[in-house]
Amino acid sequence: MKRGLQLLIVAIISIVVLAACGTSGDGGDTYKIGASQIVEHPSLDNAYEGFKKALEDAGLEVEFDYQSAQGDPNNLGPISDGFVADDVDLIFANSTPAAQAAQEATKDALDIPVLFTSVTDAVDGGLVEAMDKPGENITGVVDLHPDAIKETINFIDKYFPDSTVGLLYNAGEANSVTQIEAVLAAGEGTSLSFKERTVGNSSEVQQAAASLVSEIDLFYIVTDNMVVSALDSVVAVANEQDIPLVVGEPDSVAKGGFATFGIDYYTIGYRTGEMAVEILKDGKKASEINVEYPPEIQLFINKEAAEEQGIEWNADWDEDAQFIETATE
Repeated sequence: MKRGLQLLIVAIISIVVLAACGTSGDGGDTYKIGASQIVEHPSLDNAYEGFKKALEDAGLEVEFDYQSAQGDPNNLGPISDGFVADDVDLIFANSTPAAQAAQEATKDALDIPVLFTSVTDAVDGGLVEAMDKPGENITGVVDLHPDAIKETINFIDKYFPDSTVGLLYNAGEANSVTQIEAVLAAGEGTSLSFKERTVGNSSEVQQAAASLVSEIDLFYIVTDNMVVSALDSVVAVANEQDIPLVVGEPDSVAKGGFATFGIDYYTIGYRTGEMAVEILKDGKKASEINVEYPPEIQLFINKEAAEEQGIEWNADWDEDAQFIETATE
C-alpha cells in the first residue's frame, strides 16, 4: 500500500513536469507569443500571416494570443501589460504604436523579447538608438525602404508635373509624421506643391479627403494606419472626382489605389518571424539582431484604378510596373 502511494506521487509529479515543459518556451515544445496590432487592414494582416508562417516553417509549436487595438492607441498599453502578466515568451508588435506600447510594458521585464514590424522609423519612434544598435530586448524589420518616398515623389513629378499633391494623415501617429516630413523634403526642388489634412479617427477620413478635392490634382496616402484602414472612402472620392490616388504599399493598390513604390508586407512579417526563430529556438538575444530594412521596392500599378481615376496611360508603365488588380470582396 505504501509503495503504491509512492508510485502514485511520482507519477503525478512527472505529469506536472511534462505538462509544464509542453506549454512553456523555457526548453519545452510550445511557445506562447503575444501579438498586438493597432488596427486590421490588409498590410498589417499580411505581415502577421508572414510572421506565423516563418514559425510554422521552422517547426515551432506556438500558441498565439492575438489582440487588436481596433484603431485606438489607448488600448495597446493594457494589451501589452496583459502579455507581460501572462509571461509570454515573446511579443510580436505589428505597427509603431504597438511596438511603443510593448517596449513600455517590458521596461521592467527585459527577459521578454519584443519583435516589431510595420514600423516606419524605429529610431525616430524611440524604439532603438540606431538600425545597427537594437534595444536590450527589442528589434525587428521596418516597413519603409530608404528610397521608397523619394522614388514615389520622382514618379509623381515625372508623370504628373506641376501637381498639387494632397496629403492625408493622422498627426498623432509618429510613423505618419516621419513620412510626411520625408515627402515634403523629397518634394523640394520638384515642380510639386503640397496640401495637408489631418484626421483624428477613421470616421473623419472621407470628409477630409473630400475637403481637399478643390485644392489638389493628386492624392498621396502614405502608410498611415488610420487612413489606410478607411482607404475605401478615399478611393471613392478619387474615383468620383477623377483624381489619381498614389499610395504607400501594394495592398492599398489592390484596394483601388493607382500606384505605389512599395514592399510586400508578408515578406517583412516572414523575416520578423525568422528573427523570432533565432531567439526562441537558437537562443539569440534581440540585442544581437540588427534592425533591418525591407529587401527591395518596385513600382506597382492598378490599371483598373487608373481608368477609374481618369489617368492617361503612359507606355513606360507597361515596361516598369508590376500590375495588381482590384481585389473583390
